[in-house]
Amino acid sequence: MNEEEVRKLFAMPADAPAYHPLPAKFVNREFVNITYRTDPDALARVIPAPLKVTEPIVKWEFIRMPDSSAFGSYTESGQVVPVTLNGEAGGYTVRMYLDNVPAILSGRELLGYPKTLGQPKLELRDESIVGTLDHGGVRIATGTMAYKYAELDKNAIKKSMEAPSFNLKIIPHVDGSLRVCEIAKFHVQDVTVKGAWTGPASLELHPHALAPVATLPVLEILSAVHMIVDLSIGYGEIAHDYLAPKSTKAA
Repeated sequence: MNEEEVRKLFAMPADAPAYHPLPAKFVNREFVNITYRTDPDALARVIPAPLKVTEPIVKWEFIRMPDSSAFGSYTESGQVVPVTLNGEAGGYTVRMYLDNVPAILSGRELLGYPKTLGQPKLELRDESIVGTLDHGGVRIATGTMAYKYAELDKNAIKKSMEAPSFNLKIIPHVDGSLRVCEIAKFHVQDVTVKGAWTGPASLELHPHALAPVATLPVLEILSAVHMIVDLSIGYGEIAHDYLAPKSTKAA
């Protein structure tokens, strides 16, 4: 390859990239989102400035993706916190565990998702939909929700999903210093809500030395949503660059 050909490459490995360019399209993407109140001091320790927490609230997500372009079928689970950036409301992803390596690499390298390997599941058991998350074979989360208990307004759900997502994207230089350190921002696209329900729910988090989900403890369950959605995820933008030169005032 000459240098011009190298500059046209997308990702590694150079001759067989580990993931596909965006957008990624998801059909029948199934969510169980359980929102809970947590310790505000614990939350303050994991939210990077200039993002601001409006309330000490966490949304735990179990997401099953049976039909996703370029990634196939997989499941993920993790914690998202409602925040604002310069007055704009959105969600900040604290951590996410999934069972698909291309989706881990794509999410981390392109959009700054804090994704790592885990063993999440979302399945129907009798009259309940049950989400579980294991890390290295150790159970760190269990969520339950009544199945299709009460319908929700699909338009309201669609509007809530169109709020921006914020991720802290960090990529080190070859010498170990920071090469990329920024808040990435993006929106989901082409949202079609096929069904949405609420109902009683529970969530239990367990301590783990290297998967510290329980450091944002469940103090009170506030709400739960089960939904089935089609959507696309494309590229984003830099909302805040920690490495940008700081402006100086003239003497």
